[in-house]
Amino acid sequence: MSRSVWRGPFVDPSLIKKVEKQKGKSNTSPIKTWSRKSTIIPEFVGYSFLIHNGKKFIPIKISEEMVGHKLGEFSPTRQFSGHTPADKKAAQEAAATTVVRADSSKTQEKAGVKPKVGSNDTKK
Repeated sequence: MSRSVWRGPFVDPSLIKKVEKQKGKSNTSPIKTWSRKSTIIPEFVGYSFLIHNGKKFIPIKISEEMVGHKLGEFSPTRQFSGHTPADKKAAQEAAATTVVRADSSKTQEKAGVKPKVGSNDTKK
């Protein structure tokens, strides 16, 4: 269920204080936060945040396109480690067979054999 419109976007009060504190400074350091559920508001544009993903802090620079989204959307919590070795082997075999097919069509062209019209070997 989403938040009602009359309540406005949720922003952690401590996060607002940190942004207000940095407004007067010229050299701003990234704002460290654990509040992934906070909504990005227009006052955050131009600031850098370090958003915690459960293990480490991900650096994010806020732009205008991010306004209205949550901070947690830009700090993924899961890391894709890849497919199983069997899937990688099948992909390599499929790539090898396509290379062999391409080579065989080139050798047929060199030998003067014309591919059949309507076959998959014709050039497009």
